[in-house]
Amino acid sequence: MNREPVVIPEKIYFKIGEVCELVDVQAHVLRYWETEFPQLAPQKNRSGQRSYRRRDVEISLRIKELLYDELYTIAGARKKLQNEIRENGKSKNGEAEHVQSVSSDPGLFDEDIRLDTGSHPASSLTDEGRDALRSLGSQLLELREMLKTTQTDEASEHLRNY
Repeated sequence: MNREPVVIPEKIYFKIGEVCELVDVQAHVLRYWETEFPQLAPQKNRSGQRSYRRRDVEISLRIKELLYDELYTIAGARKKLQNEIRENGKSKNGEAEHVQSVSSDPGLFDEDIRLDTGSHPASSLTDEGRDALRSLGSQLLELREMLKTTQTDEASEHLRNY
């Protein structure tokens, strides 16, 4: 049962309905998977709505593949997913721990980066360092979007009170 690869839009976060469409399952199935797979843990905003990150969508797609295509049981799929994530050096928190370990590795930089000399910082990074910076940038954009959502929710609440 080879399925066509799913193209995940370039977004910072997804609502549960969007994830349901991408993964092609109903919302109650996603919510059930959240209880069974600790790796799938979308954030909730102040109003309690789930905000899925790209990593959550990828994990949901992999869970579906394990359960529907490879015919794993829930327990078997949970174990397989845990092993895959462990092998990739990632954890339940996505790439945050990987970025932290990469950024603390002194061997990532070929030379000291001096901003006042006019040297281009990207030229002295290894591929792993560039990937870590991209990941960090993505996480910062995600945080900014979450802050915007929070500020919008607070502003709406403030207006309702007056």
